[in-house]
Amino acid sequence: MTYVLDTHALIWLMVGDSRLGTTAHDVLSSRSDQQVIPAIVLAEISFLFQRRRIQVSFPAALAYLLAAPNTKIFPLDEAVVERLPGVLNIHDGIIVATALLIRDTLGEDVTIITKDREIVQSGLVKTVW
Repeated sequence: MTYVLDTHALIWLMVGDSRLGTTAHDVLSSRSDQQVIPAIVLAEISFLFQRRRIQVSFPAALAYLLAAPNTKIFPLDEAVVERLPGVLNIHDGIIVATALLIRDTLGEDVTIITKDREIVQSGLVKTVW
């Protein structure tokens, strides 16, 4: 199984925030499944940290991800952009498009870890929280 992480899921995991869903926490604590971080998630972390809205810096997030053996940072490229759903804002759309690319081209079973209502209600890809 491949899990694509939304920004809040990664941040809340790193800081031990109780808002992280129980199922999401269990999945993220496992080292047996592949975890994919869309590049937009790192961009959002950098942006939010600079705005003092979160306490996790880009270097801290990157170090955390590079230390995890089952984590892959996925680039924002033309293949992702081709799958960008117009029904979501651009940030959520890139996360969903990343999951769609992994599912459709690599044939992997993919789920997004998010509590974002728009992503969940879009029904474009499976979600868990």
